[in-house]
Amino acid sequence: MTARLNIVVLGKQGAGKGTQSQRLAERYELAHISTGDILRAAVQAGTPLGREVKSVLDTGRLVTDDLVNQLVEERLKEPDAAKGCVLDGFPRTIGQAEALEQLLASDGVKLCLSIELPDELVLQRLSARRVCQECGTTYQDTDVAAISGTCEVCGGDVVQRSDDQPEAIKKRLENFERDTVPLLSFYESRGLLVSVNGDQSMDQVTAAIEAVLHARGLG
Repeated sequence: MTARLNIVVLGKQGAGKGTQSQRLAERYELAHISTGDILRAAVQAGTPLGREVKSVLDTGRLVTDDLVNQLVEERLKEPDAAKGCVLDGFPRTIGQAEALEQLLASDGVKLCLSIELPDELVLQRLSARRVCQECGTTYQDTDVAAISGTCEVCGGDVVQRSDDQPEAIKKRLENFERDTVPLLSFYESRGLLVSVNGDQSMDQVTAAIEAVLHARGLG
């Protein structure tokens, strides 16, 4: 049986992780595993695990590593993950990375991509971001949908998220430095880390990522 292709994508908020993860997943027929999506899906499905997640979120607490690990484990069992996965937003901590190694067993993580973007560009991108409250489609503040406040996809309200305000962004960047930067060393020590310049067009970033995969014999 061919080993699964498992890729971890790291980067600051606004670096384009979601877009590039989705493109990677589609290009190589892999599961796009986003912890945010998993949490929402679990709550919506009303499974025992989902009800546990909802009780945590309803009280404003953070979902524990153990709970997130369980959700990822369940997601990895789904049919679309047969060839591997692109992990977007997971792992966030060393503990989660170690749990992931156990979950993937002999297949392991084949590559960790770090999409690099300076803090000032993160602030610019996120401050200008607008999001549909219904379907999650993102816009720039100069887009027609953002100006009108109506989503072009579903007709929902397009707003600026509270965590895209400058002070909230700075706090998220601090959390990234504290929690996620150690992961770079974790994957670098395993020879799996490759950095990609995120200060390019989306297509240029995609091309750079594909070049990395080909160079490593993964694409």
